[in-house]
Amino acid sequence: MEKTCEFHPFIDDYLHTIERGEIESSKEIKLMVNLVRRKLREPGVRIANVQIDEALRVIHKYFDYELFGWEKFVLAITHCFYEDDTLVFDEFFILMARGNGKNGIISPLTFYFSTHYHGITGYDIEIIANSEEQAITSFNDIYNVLEDHEVKLKKFFYKTKEKIVNRKTKSRIKYYTSNAKTKDSLRSGCLIFDEVHAYENYDLIKVFTSGLGKRKHSRTFYITTNGNVRGGVLDDYLDLSDRILKGEITDSRMLPMLFKLDHKDEVHDKRKWEKANPSIRFMSNLKSEIEKQYIKMPHQPQLAMEFMTKRMNLPAQDAYTAVAEWGKIEATNQLFDLESFKGMSCIGGVDYASVKDFCSVGLQFKKNGKRYWYEHTFICHKALKLENRRINFPVDVAVNKGLITIVNDESIKPEYLSAWFLEQAKHFQIVNIAADSHRASVLQNEFELKGLPLRIVRSGPETHSKLGPLVETMFANEEIVYGDNMTMRWYTNNVFVEMNNKGNITYKKIEPKTRKTDGFFALLHALSIDSEIKEEQPMVFYKAITF
Repeated sequence: MEKTCEFHPFIDDYLHTIERGEIESSKEIKLMVNLVRRKLREPGVRIANVQIDEALRVIHKYFDYELFGWEKFVLAITHCFYEDDTLVFDEFFILMARGNGKNGIISPLTFYFSTHYHGITGYDIEIIANSEEQAITSFNDIYNVLEDHEVKLKKFFYKTKEKIVNRKTKSRIKYYTSNAKTKDSLRSGCLIFDEVHAYENYDLIKVFTSGLGKRKHSRTFYITTNGNVRGGVLDDYLDLSDRILKGEITDSRMLPMLFKLDHKDEVHDKRKWEKANPSIRFMSNLKSEIEKQYIKMPHQPQLAMEFMTKRMNLPAQDAYTAVAEWGKIEATNQLFDLESFKGMSCIGGVDYASVKDFCSVGLQFKKNGKRYWYEHTFICHKALKLENRRINFPVDVAVNKGLITIVNDESIKPEYLSAWFLEQAKHFQIVNIAADSHRASVLQNEFELKGLPLRIVRSGPETHSKLGPLVETMFANEEIVYGDNMTMRWYTNNVFVEMNNKGNITYKKIEPKTRKTDGFFALLHALSIDSEIKEEQPMVFYKAITF
């Protein structure tokens, strides 16, 4: 019996393997199947079957590997058109675990789009990433193909280490990084944003998408693993994808493909790994590497969080060691009208790793059954200039919001901190200021000189274990309020909980160089002497106080 085809075999076969349960797939991939069927069944939709087959022929001619089923699906779904010759899907958001070959489909597609087989002159392809190492991956794949087939291809392509140009179509392939000096004169046909999880803001995306649409059949690909930067670009696209897949947005031309576990407990069932790793059944080396990392996971909590984030595409917040899931961290963004706290008692907290790095100061209040944490960060300007460390946080945005002060000095001297607390003391009753012994040793003389209290508190497993139930309850019941403080949400998101064999817990930093926790530990110090203040009504001052 002849096999019937509704769309194209590459599309039909992939959809069927998901629907029949022949491969493990996330709930988002199942929703994607429904989206594709609904879109492709709309009146007037045309699938360019001949062009799809020709594209695969060209790719197989020059790239020395076979495309997997999901990769053939991506190839085919990029060639679906409406009656007005516009694309059914012109944006593709592909979230996939590390090592599964995202570049394995992007590289041959990029090559094909530049050729006369694609049929569009001047169809420039820009590959964009935060780092050159990432941006150049697909570019080098294509460069190497041109080297390997130089006899056949040198008359069709001109190449340098910076750009590749098809002589016939005049289509250019070029890569860019976040620090690229020029991005002008763009006439892009296709944009590829690589590792979106590392994008701290929309600067790169805005610059490049502004030049899109000047070429017929323009396409944009966002390819990424999950990441540790929460509340930014990646989370926005995940939220948009969720709304598209659930049918809340019906007029979008984005196709989200989210390969991930549905729940953290699935990590212990190796069959479920395919949900995040669609290439695992074809790549024995990938499977072996994941198995080795899985064995280490229970014994190395920091690696466990990386494993869950990068190999299973569940962010650190969803892993069992996170101090709080991201939704609860977001819930700290409640109304915090500082004016209403004037005259109230509070506890101060201070934490820093080095006076040449970050330093966090804050005040903790109690009101209406909740704890309110008013925080400010000082950063030594030198900390932002280290070549071997890139802070994964939009510091400039936080500075503009008044949440961070850059200290243009050799270090963050105690005078900066005492001045901040003295200013707050004009408006609030600071009962005490807590710091651990390491920090207090630097601050003690200055604080005594300025008449500021300073309480040395203990830090470590014993103290953290005592605070653990309070911290857990505050986040679980949404009883800790930061206000709209993106820096504190970042600090908190960078903390995980480690438990020893005696059941004691320690709050630790997920990654030591690029992620900071100072604000969270300043809060812990304040919570250590939480009992020194009670809920109370604001005092009435004899004269008006203004900030």
